[in-house]
Amino acid sequence: MIAAALAEARRAKGMTQVEVASALGRRQPFIANIESGERRVDLVELIDLAAIIDLDVLALLRRIRDA
Repeated sequence: MIAAALAEARRAKGMTQVEVASALGRRQPFIANIESGERRVDLVELIDLAAIIDLDVLALLRRIRDA
């Protein structure tokens, strides 16, 4: 659910994986692996990603809790 939310928010922001990765100082496969679920994202990474793609982390966590 987190991976899908990150991908959806990134696309809604009109950003590519390359752009998000660059903003984080990472390479594109880092983002691809997170969005595909191959790599888990830790809390610090989630907060950093959310800031770049304008994702409300608290709203996401509430959605997960209520699912």
